[in-house]
Amino acid sequence: MRRLDLFRPRLISHLLPRTVRLRLTLLYGGLFVASGAVLLTITYLLFRHSTGHLVVLNYEHGRPAPSRGDSGVFLGKQIPEEMQSFARQAREQAARDRAGQLHQLLVQSGIALAIMMVVSIVLGWLVAGRALRPLRTMTTTIQRISARNVHERLAVHGPRDELKDLADTVDGLLGRLETALGAHKRFVANAAHELRTPLTLEHALLEETLTDRDATLAAFRATSQRVLTISEQQGRLLEALLTLATSERGLERREPLDLSELVGQALLAPRPEVDRLGLRIDVRTLPAPAAGDPALVERLVVNLIDNAVRYNVPGGRLEVGTAIEAGRAVLSVYNTGPVVPPDQVDGLFAPFQRLGGRTARGDGGHGLGLSIVRAIATAHDATVTAHASPEGGLDVQVRFPSGPAAME
Repeated sequence: MRRLDLFRPRLISHLLPRTVRLRLTLLYGGLFVASGAVLLTITYLLFRHSTGHLVVLNYEHGRPAPSRGDSGVFLGKQIPEEMQSFARQAREQAARDRAGQLHQLLVQSGIALAIMMVVSIVLGWLVAGRALRPLRTMTTTIQRISARNVHERLAVHGPRDELKDLADTVDGLLGRLETALGAHKRFVANAAHELRTPLTLEHALLEETLTDRDATLAAFRATSQRVLTISEQQGRLLEALLTLATSERGLERREPLDLSELVGQALLAPRPEVDRLGLRIDVRTLPAPAAGDPALVERLVVNLIDNAVRYNVPGGRLEVGTAIEAGRAVLSVYNTGPVVPPDQVDGLFAPFQRLGGRTARGDGGHGLGLSIVRAIATAHDATVTAHASPEGGLDVQVRFPSGPAAME
């Protein structure tokens, strides 16, 4: 019995129609048959309970005269016995005729209902096919779209109905997918280039040293030092790629944190570069509680400060601040530096992109710092805004949800 209960849903699913067109056809036909049966039932009941109007004769002074009474038979006082028998037979015959008419009505109505049921199924099949034709067209187009032709769109024309809304939604999804695939392809190509270049350089250095028969110990030591430096750069690149991937995957945990404390720790790392460039640092930190992954938020702060130091100018200025504004924890980093065209500010947050659209430079960076900042901010439901200063440099602000709200 238990096995039968387990197989019953599967049996029911196999008995159900497999296509929407067949389901709509059965639905249309069933609704028509049900409504037709109700209409015929009402007609039958009305006909059955209707009263007939008979014209009978009333004998007055031995002469027949028409009577205008209601339904039924009106008999005068002077009706002979044979006329009473005739009236009784007439009533019985009328009852038999009425029963025959009711039976004939049922039979003919049943035949008409059966014919119209077949007609309704045929018409329902045609109407369902016509209604689902745009959906089949969209399905065929979507099946044809792949990564190679993701630029294609459904582009359904017509009235603003449910199918048009569905097509527009799918077109929007395809547009976002095209953008994501394009960004993914560029990211993979840039990452491959960034990883291939140091590998090629390492191979060339080692091959040059090994093929030089007059190479000295100092030459081997210098080559090894250069290879070690390149390996460290590759390690930083891989760490940045892993951080970017972790940030885009989303958060696994949220903990209370204070942006002001993270700023104090992040300012210790670039101190040698700050001293070399002679930068003036202005720090204005107020308590700014937030919630998130402390390691990722610390990486965000470090990347912003490192970017502000790396792309600064000798004798420049660096301003870092934290505060609570409109109920949100705000981190702001401003630095002097080269002039950034306003139309290129947003491109600086793309992976491997630098000022002027360049994808490589000899400053030891990989162009992932600001892209990691944006990815970490997105994972924390934070917003990143950047403005180019007319005198040069960037002013970047990251707004986090405040502590208690972010923990919900």
